[in-house]
Amino acid sequence: MRVVLAGGGTAGHVEPALALADALRRINPDTQVLCLGTERGLEQRLVPMRGYELALIPAVPLPRKLTPQLLSVPGRLANAISTAAKHLERIQADVLVGFGGYVATPGYLAARSRRIPIVVHEANPLPGLANRLGARLTPHVFTGHPHTEIRNGRYIGIPLRTRISTLDRLAAGDRARAKLGLRPDLPTLLIFGGSQGAQVINQTAFECAEDFHQAGIQVLHVVGPKNADGPEDRTRGGVPYVVVPYVDEMELAYAAADVAMCRSGALTCAELTAVGLPGAFVPLAIGNGEQRLNAEPIVQAGGGIMVANSELSPQWIREQLIPLLLDTDRLVAMSEAASRLGRRDADMALAREVIAVANGDRSGVDMPIDYSEEPGDAR
Repeated sequence: MRVVLAGGGTAGHVEPALALADALRRINPDTQVLCLGTERGLEQRLVPMRGYELALIPAVPLPRKLTPQLLSVPGRLANAISTAAKHLERIQADVLVGFGGYVATPGYLAARSRRIPIVVHEANPLPGLANRLGARLTPHVFTGHPHTEIRNGRYIGIPLRTRISTLDRLAAGDRARAKLGLRPDLPTLLIFGGSQGAQVINQTAFECAEDFHQAGIQVLHVVGPKNADGPEDRTRGGVPYVVVPYVDEMELAYAAADVAMCRSGALTCAELTAVGLPGAFVPLAIGNGEQRLNAEPIVQAGGGIMVANSELSPQWIREQLIPLLLDTDRLVAMSEAASRLGRRDADMALAREVIAVANGDRSGVDMPIDYSEEPGDAR
């Protein structure tokens, strides 16, 4: 089977696509996978690192409003569609799976013009423009959020890497803390802001470093690759505060932590609930509030707390986050609540659907799961 994946730009598009690719290869190691991407997205690094072929097409951002840029869209889009179509023809694709982003629209339209079956996966509660278009071209539409409103949508969850979806935090905790330079006996806060870091979160956390030390709370702070040249040890009084640009094995960071203070992108929320890690969510205030919508069900179920980006402050950390980290019973309850919302098998579920569509059969089949070793991911 020959599969083309169209999902570039952010980790929220690229990582689920790669998790699906891994699942397809576990089912049938002979599956040929081609990923469409652009020169500006994270796929430039992530796709080759995971061992998959990357084919570049021109990026065509679609303006949300009537602007002079709109006049240039038809010509640039036609070029991108033509380029995508050549890649589809080159590998004789059996199916195209789109995850949104700049590459999805040309991919959908190229597949439609070549009568290649289309599968759409929308991770967010509010669908993007590309996937809203894709959902009009196929009945095979799946969502990562149970309340996403999109044509033909059916909830399936977000495909996750097996190192995340199979993680046993309790069993791996001590080993993870030792590897990351943390103590086994202290409450642990993981701080990260997505693949590039988050300046507001970083700065506020640094301002509270002394508060964490005084409370006996150790910190693993992933500041983002653009915000540090290398690891930095800010340990004081025997309480670790470890600063790193990124973490290659994010599952170790999850295993080491008791709480994660982070943004609330769809992928982050899916990973935290899958592993049962409580979140202190700081939604990025963009678009129509998608990140807030991602976190709300988790908070309402008792699996996390949330603060607006504009309201994140040292006072909030002192009054809300630090007391949470010191309350073992509450942490256990929140972990259980988060776990109840998580879905660990979305990669295999979506893979079965893709295979069924490629074969012209929506019924799917009962296929064995063979979890194999994978390289680490950068975060």
